[in-house]
Amino acid sequence: MASTTSSDAAKRAKLPSLTGLRFFAALSVFFFHSSLTDSPIPPNAPINPFADAEVADWFSTAFGKAGYLGVSFFFVLSGFVLAWAAKPGERATAFLRRRLLKIFPNHVVVFTAAMILFAGAAVTGVADWLPNLFLIHTWWPQPTVNLSVNPPSWSLGSELLFYVLFPLLIGPIRKLRRGTALWGWSAAMIAGMVAVQLISTYLVPDTPKSTITPISGMQFWFGYLLPLGRLFEFALGILLARIVLAGFWPRRVGFGVSAVLTVLGYAAALVAPFQYGFVVATIIPVGALIGATASADVEGRHTFLRSRVMVWLGEVSFGFYLVQGVTIFYLRSLFGEHTFSVPMALLVVAGFFCASLLGGWLLYHFVEMPMMRRFGRSKASRTARIPAQTRAEAPAPAQGAAAGLAAADAEPHVPATAGRTP
Repeated sequence: MASTTSSDAAKRAKLPSLTGLRFFAALSVFFFHSSLTDSPIPPNAPINPFADAEVADWFSTAFGKAGYLGVSFFFVLSGFVLAWAAKPGERATAFLRRRLLKIFPNHVVVFTAAMILFAGAAVTGVADWLPNLFLIHTWWPQPTVNLSVNPPSWSLGSELLFYVLFPLLIGPIRKLRRGTALWGWSAAMIAGMVAVQLISTYLVPDTPKSTITPISGMQFWFGYLLPLGRLFEFALGILLARIVLAGFWPRRVGFGVSAVLTVLGYAAALVAPFQYGFVVATIIPVGALIGATASADVEGRHTFLRSRVMVWLGEVSFGFYLVQGVTIFYLRSLFGEHTFSVPMALLVVAGFFCASLLGGWLLYHFVEMPMMRRFGRSKASRTARIPAQTRAEAPAPAQGAAAGLAAADAEPHVPATAGRTP
């Protein structure tokens, strides 16, 4: 297996193409949400705006697994980027502070908007919305809790678990030096994903049926929403980062090959038993796409994903995803069950897109980045930024206090989907 790059070159590389690729993952979630036949918000009315039954069915079928693909991509990518930016000696408290600042300010803003607009006390009780506020709601099997308030926020519950466990995972994985060990553990993570769905299929009760999926509510929760089951994707991302950093990525698996694999994996997800379309059908293509794109960045190969526009779209993709509970689910509810002719329905979807992109930009520029600039660095690292002559007599900053901040600022975040949604 020919390596694509040296470890030293990889450690110096930035990953602009991966940042640009994030937007396409977020866009797949957008089209999934726009095509839903059952909203995750009671009374579960259709989101799909097309009045023509054939067009509506095509739209729903074509993007029926797009959200699941996008979410899985973001979970793997989260582990990949955190491992890429991690430095030995970094304090866990500094790491967790930055990660919590990445997700909680945006989450609280959208949570508040959702509560004001459609998820207030008349719809959602305190026992339902309080776990959502603290991002522990996906540990509850009840749909009124795990998809409460702003449904896309369910994925942040998994991200929170990832951040807490990352300092414990990165040490042992960093000690894996041989390619056979790294690839072997990657295969074990994929086997774990298969095991989750086997347990969901054969051991988790298949009744009562979910109101928004063809499987039971318990199966949907266990096989898709439960953070513990999504940990395998995050760990796979860490392992893939180590593989690329160590120079073990196979040269023959480039961006073109991985893109073809992604299309084939998505086709398989469309025909596979429902729960195997969550992750299992697409996980190898997703891993290949991330590894190949990172390898292209390491080697300095120019792709359209590195353009200024694509990088900007990737940077706002977290907010673009997170606001969709308001910009799609809430706005669509204002129309009731009314559907539209094809031209008008296309305009409705375009309106959803513009509102979501605007919301993502607002969150990124006026919430996420100001919070990271103000609170993302420790006092020690802020001292380190003082001119040398001014801080000559100041105590040295603690080792690793600000390690990986720039890379962490660019870290992708999970767009999730709701309902039948990812």
